[in-house]
Amino acid sequence: MNKVYSKEKLAERLDRHRNRGESIVFTNGCFDILHVGHTRYLREAKKMGDVLVVALNSDSSVRAIKGEQRPLVPENERADVVASLESVDYVTVFDQSTPLELIEYLKPDILVKGGDWAEKDVVGRESVRRRGGRVVIVPEIEGVSTTNIIEKVRNAVTAQVGRL
Repeated sequence: MNKVYSKEKLAERLDRHRNRGESIVFTNGCFDILHVGHTRYLREAKKMGDVLVVALNSDSSVRAIKGEQRPLVPENERADVVASLESVDYVTVFDQSTPLELIEYLKPDILVKGGDWAEKDVVGRESVRRRGGRVVIVPEIEGVSTTNIIEKVRNAVTAQVGRL
């Protein structure tokens, strides 16, 4: 089953879920190198409702946020990897620097972010709450991040080159 949709097609599918009384959970991120922090986070997010939507930052959006060296993995591959997770029902890619426009378009019931975010800083929180929804912060796993993985790889490569 295809899980990756444009925002327009995704909105149509979400309307069908809402008509069945199902709740829509939304989260977003770069998911550049998928790691255990991501998989645990997405499993927890799925527990918050019936349908989990993951909005993936496009390549240009990741570059704007993380710098010219990122993403390491192109958006179509990141979307495919995230969509392969059992906990994820739908994936969509967005081009903006924040997901606010997409949140307002898709109208999720629950907005989930990782513990590296303070609730007051979560983009889209007012939009979700205005419609009676809620915001949930899932605790992060200490020391597990894409940035940490990249740093470990750099250190390993530097050590290896130093031995040559």
